[in-house]
Amino acid sequence: MDSLHLVHVKLLAADLLSLTPRHTSPPSFVRCGRTVARAEVVGVVVSRDRRDKFLRFLVDDGTGCVPCVLWLNHQYLNANSSSDSDPTGEMASKMSEVVRLGTLLRVRGRIVMYRGAIQIAARDVVLEEDPNVEVLHWLQCVHMAKECYDLPLPSA
Repeated sequence: MDSLHLVHVKLLAADLLSLTPRHTSPPSFVRCGRTVARAEVVGVVVSRDRRDKFLRFLVDDGTGCVPCVLWLNHQYLNANSSSDSDPTGEMASKMSEVVRLGTLLRVRGRIVMYRGAIQIAARDVVLEEDPNVEVLHWLQCVHMAKECYDLPLPSA
C-alpha cells in the first residue's frame, strides 16, 4: 500500500482541484495512481464566511482558489465526554480568528468532496508572517511532485 495517503501532501491549488475522486470509505483521491487523503496549501485568504458551526474560506495561491472549511462545533467528537469544555472547539475558534481577508495562511487537512467540489476540511490553520513562505511552498510542491508524488508506484 502506498504511504502517501498517511501524510499531508504539499499541493498547489491547481493540482489539488484536479485530483480524481475515488469512491471509497473513507473518501480518497488519486494523483498519478497514488492515493491522497490529506493536503497542505499555502495562500492568501480571498473570501471568508463565518457561521455558527463552521468557517468557510477560500485560499488563493496564484494557481487557483482552494475552498476550505473549519468546523467550529466539535461536540460530536467529544460525545462520550460529560465535561462541558470542548478543547477541540476552542482550538478551532482560535484558529478561525487568524483567518482574515488578505492574510497569508498555511492550511492542512483532509481532502473532502462537498456538493461535487473538492475542499479541505481544515485541521490546522497557521498564520504565516514571512511572505517568502508562499514561494517556498511553490518550490517544495514542484520538487515533491518531481521526486515523489508523480513517480510511478513501485512494483510489488
